[in-house]
Amino acid sequence: MKLVIGKGSCGIAAGADKVSDSAEKYIAEKNLNIPVSVTGCIGMCYLEPIVDIIKDNGEKTTYVKVTADAIKEIIDSELAGNICEKYLIPKEDKERLESQTRIALRNCGIINPESIDEYIEKGGYKAIEKCVKELKPEQVIDIIKVSGLAGRGGAGFPTWFKWQAARNSQGTKKYVICNADEGDPGAFMDRAVIEGDPNSVIEGILVGAYAMGADEGIVYVRAEYPLAIVRLTNAIKQAREKGFLGKNIFGSDFSFDLRIKAGAGAFVCGEETALIASLEGERGMPRLKPPFPAQKGYWQKPSNINNVETYANVPWIIVNGGEKFAAMGTPDSKGTKVFALTGKIKNGGLVEIPMGAKIKDVIYGVGGGIKEDRKFKAVQMGGP
Repeated sequence: MKLVIGKGSCGIAAGADKVSDSAEKYIAEKNLNIPVSVTGCIGMCYLEPIVDIIKDNGEKTTYVKVTADAIKEIIDSELAGNICEKYLIPKEDKERLESQTRIALRNCGIINPESIDEYIEKGGYKAIEKCVKELKPEQVIDIIKVSGLAGRGGAGFPTWFKWQAARNSQGTKKYVICNADEGDPGAFMDRAVIEGDPNSVIEGILVGAYAMGADEGIVYVRAEYPLAIVRLTNAIKQAREKGFLGKNIFGSDFSFDLRIKAGAGAFVCGEETALIASLEGERGMPRLKPPFPAQKGYWQKPSNINNVETYANVPWIIVNGGEKFAAMGTPDSKGTKVFALTGKIKNGGLVEIPMGAKIKDVIYGVGGGIKEDRKFKAVQMGGP
């Protein structure tokens, strides 16, 4: 048996550290052989702190709104072979989670984001291995084209087109940039993905770099995301140690490395040319286009910018095929989308659903409706 405690920013804010400390102390006092692990946000922020008890046979029981005292009760009940009903996840909440289609969030709240081995156990780094060993860069771009993946940062621009433009640009030095400067009020999709599954973002960047012919990448993260920066730094370090970053990846001619730039938190730096200006040490101000970053970007070199959620989808698409991703969503908007539910809603948190789902179904389904069952007045989609 092992304990897995949700330690995304939402879980920590709700008291997950106290739960973790209490559990470890109680286990030590009782001289029990129960490991305690961590995971990211599974999306049900309104139920934090969340604790999973995983038995040796793989059976999982989820407990919610767990306190420092409650964890002792839960451990005692589980050791006696019973479920602690008082803190058990309500059936309707479990169904809300299971009703989602999770691609970008596939590992969030499930694996330990601080362990690259757990990511690998879930099939991690198989996508970049497939690219390097079996596919030409043009074939990778074609898979992304078939998938219909569009930029998840808001503009919805076809991902393959940007990759193709960067690939076709002249020059031996090219950059891949990940935009993690999430500035929309109430939005925390990118933060949750990096906190919960940083390796999926790294692998998505690697696939893009291979397709475009880039050897250097930068993740531009806002400094207000300290936990995301810590976990991404750790993931990059572990990826280098495993040989997924660095020279001659999987014994090929492909070499690539990645670094982090912490941004000061200007909303305008979510715009790609303003982000590039900030990376270069200038004031974050948008530049006129053309030239586009694919022609002249970071330090006037061909550069590609996609956001966190876009990259997180890429490994899944490469492994499962573009057609499978394109089969979800609508004819014009393929795949799934992660939404942050905030405001006067009962169940605040993250949801990932196929494109084309009705707003009403999100608010009254996963979101549980308006607080205090008051009348619905308005919804604001996206930015400020």
